[in-house]
Amino acid sequence: MKLSAQMALVVAVIFAFTCFAVAIKGFMAIPEITDAKVAADAHGFAWFWAFLGAIGAVFAGVSWWMVRTHKDAE
Repeated sequence: MKLSAQMALVVAVIFAFTCFAVAIKGFMAIPEITDAKVAADAHGFAWFWAFLGAIGAVFAGVSWWMVRTHKDAE
């Protein structure tokens, strides 16, 4: 299965936005948690999703660069 650079860009942007949304929701929920262990777990969970969002953003940037610099071999 082959994906075009444009499709990879769209998928990576959607993935990054979704991951960042989950991370933000996780960070916003931490002050409401009263148990320290659960709060620490939620903090790690939110950072994990932020990391995944950063990976998606990097792939989106690479795909955007490929689309912008591609030269047809015609």
